[in-house]
Amino acid sequence: MVSLEDYMLPCLNKKLFGIDCPGCGMQRSVLLIFQGDFEAAFHLYPAIFLLIPLALIITTSLFYKFKYSNKIINILAIISIVTIIISYLIKIIN
Repeated sequence: MVSLEDYMLPCLNKKLFGIDCPGCGMQRSVLLIFQGDFEAAFHLYPAIFLLIPLALIITTSLFYKFKYSNKIINILAIISIVTIIISYLIKIIN
């Protein structure tokens, strides 16, 4: 049986240098969300629950302008970046 994980892109950073990059785990986390396993998706890549709404708001704001879209995008982007950095540091330490 073929699984979706067979089609995922490998991490070039991990292949070349042997260490995870800050984006490692994002693809599998999205797959876990589609499978309904939200807790495992969070443990694998905590920023995914910020990145999905961020992507949706950015896409929506391209077609429909609303009043506070830039503020919302900026706040979500900053929180996402901070979450990615913190979870990456925790991953490296452990």
